[in-house]
Amino acid sequence: MNQGQALVYTDSDKGRKIKKGDQKQPEPTPSQNTIPVRNGTFGTLTDALDYAAKGVTGFNFYNRRGNVIKAVSYSRLRKDARTLARKILFTGVPRGSHMAIVANTHPDFVRFFFACQYAGMVPVPLPIFMHFSGAEGYVRQIHRLLNLSDARLSVATTDYLSFLKEAAKGLPMQLVGTPHDYDGLPESNAKLEPLDPSGLAYIQFTSGSTRFPKGVMVSQKAVMNNICVITRHGIKCKNGDRAVSWLPFYHDMGLVGLVLATLGSQLSVDFFSTADFAMRPGLWIKLMSENRGTISFSPPFGYELAALRLRQNDMKEFDLSGWRVAGVGAEMIRPELLKKFAERLEVCGFDKRAFMPCYGMAECSLAVSFSRTGEGLKVDRIDHERLAHNNEVRKVENHGYNRERKIKEFVRCGRLLPGFEAEIRDGHGKILPEGRCGTLFLRGPSLMKGYFNDPKATKAVLSPKGWLDTGDIAYISDSELVITGRSKDLIIINGRNIWPQDIEYLAETLDEIRIGDACAFSMNDRKGRERAVVVVQLRNSNSKEHQGLIDRLKGMIATELGIDCHVEIVPRNTLVRTTSGKPSRSGTRKRCLKVGLIALP
Repeated sequence: MNQGQALVYTDSDKGRKIKKGDQKQPEPTPSQNTIPVRNGTFGTLTDALDYAAKGVTGFNFYNRRGNVIKAVSYSRLRKDARTLARKILFTGVPRGSHMAIVANTHPDFVRFFFACQYAGMVPVPLPIFMHFSGAEGYVRQIHRLLNLSDARLSVATTDYLSFLKEAAKGLPMQLVGTPHDYDGLPESNAKLEPLDPSGLAYIQFTSGSTRFPKGVMVSQKAVMNNICVITRHGIKCKNGDRAVSWLPFYHDMGLVGLVLATLGSQLSVDFFSTADFAMRPGLWIKLMSENRGTISFSPPFGYELAALRLRQNDMKEFDLSGWRVAGVGAEMIRPELLKKFAERLEVCGFDKRAFMPCYGMAECSLAVSFSRTGEGLKVDRIDHERLAHNNEVRKVENHGYNRERKIKEFVRCGRLLPGFEAEIRDGHGKILPEGRCGTLFLRGPSLMKGYFNDPKATKAVLSPKGWLDTGDIAYISDSELVITGRSKDLIIINGRNIWPQDIEYLAETLDEIRIGDACAFSMNDRKGRERAVVVVQLRNSNSKEHQGLIDRLKGMIATELGIDCHVEIVPRNTLVRTTSGKPSRSGTRKRCLKVGLIALP
C-alpha cells in the first residue's frame, strides 16, 4: 500500500499505465539552469512557476531502486497544470473551492497542486496511510479532514482511491476520483484566474492531534514571503544547487521546504517516498552522491536511521563533498545523533559544518530561524538544576565544572529570518530577558490567517496584534533561538520542569527499545500527585524479561533526572502517532487511560 512500491505508474499525459522496462529510463532534469536564479521574489505560486518554466530544471521522481520513474521539468509542469486546471473548472465548482489531494510522493500530486493554483482553487494535502492503526483508522482520519476542510473535489492515485471513496461517503463532494478520471474531463472555456496574493495558497493540516486536527490557512503572500527569506537568507540558493528529499508532501517541511521553496528558486529536486526511505535509508545518501546533491533536510531521526543502516563497505561508493546544506528540524535536535552521522560519513566527504539547525512550524508557513551556512552545530551546555527549578539559563563552559551537577545540551536553531519578531514570556504573559526560559511568541509576515473554520482555536493562539503563541518553550542565546520543549508536554514534579524527551531518550538508549517506541507524559496518582510515566512498546513479548528492563530504566531515570518514573510495557501499536510519524504524548496518554493500560500505585 505504500507509494513507490508498485511496478507501474500513471502516465498522466496519455492516461495509460507503463510497465518498467517498456521505455528508456527518463533523464533527470539538470542542476545548471539557463535562467538567472530568483529566490522567491514573486507575488504568487503561479508567478513562481511561470518564471521557473522558462528554464530547464524541475522535479524528478525515483523508485526504491534509485531509478528515475518520471522527470517533470517546470516547463512541462506548467503546461500540464494549466491544462488540468481547465478540466477542474469543468466540474463547475465555484472559484475558491477546496480540493483535497492525497499527498503521496507522485508526479500527479504536484500537477494537481499547481492546477488548483491556476484554477483559483485551494489545495488541501491529505496524509497517506503510514502511521495509523489500520485501514479503518486511516479512513476515519481522512473523513475528518475532508469534512473539516469543506472540500468539494478530491483526488487520489489508484492505490489510495478505495480509502478516499470510503472516507468521502456522506459528504457533499462533486467528484472523487483518480488523476485519470480528471484527465478524462473536457476542458472548460473559462479564463484561468489564479488567486491573488491575498488569497489562500493552500490549507495545511498540522501534524498534531489526529482526532482534533487544525487546518492552517496559508495565504499566497505569507508563503511567498517565507520562500523568499528561506532561499535568500537561510539556504542562500544559487544556480547549480540540487535538492534531494524523502520528506512527505503533506508535512510543512516536505511541502514548503522541498517542493515550493525549491521551485521558487528554480532548483531541480530528486524525490523518493518516505516509505522507501524507511526501508532503504541508504537510498538518500546514494542519490545525494550520484546526483551531486547540495541541499537536503531531515528530522534528526532521519540522520540517525541512515547512519545506523549504512554498511561500512557502502561508504567507499559515496561522494558527499558537495552536500553544503544538511538542514535539520521538525523535532527536538539531539546533537549526539548528528555527530554520529558526521563521524560515519566523514569518509565520504561529508562536512559536519553542513549541518544547519532550523526552527519552524506550519502556522508560520514553515521556517522561522536558520543557522548560518557553514557553521554547523552550535550547542549550549546548560545547568540542568537551575533550568528545572526556576527557568534560568546558566551556561556551563566545560566538562570540568562541578561534575555532580547535571548538564543539558541544547542545539541553537539560528537567528530569526528577516521580518520575524520573537518574545519569550512567562506564564503570566510577562516578557522575559535573554537568559530566561519561557513560552515563545512570534510575529511576522509569514504567519497564517488562522485555522480554517475554527475561530476558537485561532483566538487561543493568535492575538489581535498578530502575536502567535507557538506553545514551544525556548530561550534566546546570543540572538539565536533555542527550543527546549513543548509547554503542553512539560512534566512538573515537585516544582521541577522535566522534559519528556529526556525520559524518552534514556529509554531509547536500551537495546530492547527502538527509536520512537517510548512515549513520556505525566498523570495523577490516586492521591492526586503528578507522576512521570513512560510507556514503552517492545518487539520482544517475553513478559519474564520485562521486569528487568523496567528496573533498569527506572534506575537510569532516577540517576539521570532525579525522579521516580513509572514504566509501563504496552502492546505494539499502542502508541498514537501524529501524521508526521512522531509519538503523540497527549494521544497516547488518552488511549492508555481509556483502555486501562496504566495503573499507578
